[in-house]
Amino acid sequence: MTRRRRGPDPARLALNCATVRRQWTLPQMIEGCLRHGIGGITPWRDQVAAVGLKQSAALIRDAGLAVAGLCRGGFFPAADQAGRDRAIRDNLAAIDEAATLGAGCLVLVVGGLPPGSKDLAGAREQVAEGIATVLPHARASGVPLAIEPLHPMQCAERACINTLDQALDVCDRVGPGVGVAVDVYHVWWDPNLGRALARAGEERLLGYHLCDWLVPTRDLLNDRGMMGDGVVDLPSIRGQMEANGYAGWAEVEIFSDHWWSQDPDHVLATMKARYLSVC
Repeated sequence: MTRRRRGPDPARLALNCATVRRQWTLPQMIEGCLRHGIGGITPWRDQVAAVGLKQSAALIRDAGLAVAGLCRGGFFPAADQAGRDRAIRDNLAAIDEAATLGAGCLVLVVGGLPPGSKDLAGAREQVAEGIATVLPHARASGVPLAIEPLHPMQCAERACINTLDQALDVCDRVGPGVGVAVDVYHVWWDPNLGRALARAGEERLLGYHLCDWLVPTRDLLNDRGMMGDGVVDLPSIRGQMEANGYAGWAEVEIFSDHWWSQDPDHVLATMKARYLSVC
């Protein structure tokens, strides 16, 4: 049975707090979401720590916002066992933070090659082993883990999982409680994207991150575009997400020196308007 394609739902729009991280604190972001009628928020752990975990949870709860996710866990590969153990402890702490916030998932940016290493297969093995190690605690805490594959240009430094299929291979290996976060910036180019979304299915599609790919791209990390300013076929990807059962948050996450220099209320107003008109 083919699911009927919906239009963008303003009630499902969420702010990933990376989008205005240079302009606002977390309390200001919460207030901004309320002003602009944005119902979901995804904070970053450093932003939560700056306010305090319990205070952050109370502020978000009192504002009536849903926590779409928490960014981020991951960065499992390390050059030695001590480093791997530190990563495990950090991810266990991130799971506890996500549980306290009531986050829909903990996003995992899995990490790249350890310093001095060229062993890509070994790094990917460390990722799978690390997720398997923390997964029992995530299950017990009620926190789904969402592997976010990153574009291959970030393979060495940030994420050695670069396609949805690679992420789903890890999901298959470690079992229930792990799914994927689909960031259009990182997956739009993949010729197997449609098949991978179908493979993921409703239960494993845990997140959906929006922005755009600019041509030219001036910085490989901090030059993402606002939706509609680039080359990504956003309606097509949204349609495929929905066709495979996704009904969660549409989360705008824009790392951009340009947008970080703008008035944050303008950023939120623009992202809401573009979500409704472009996506």
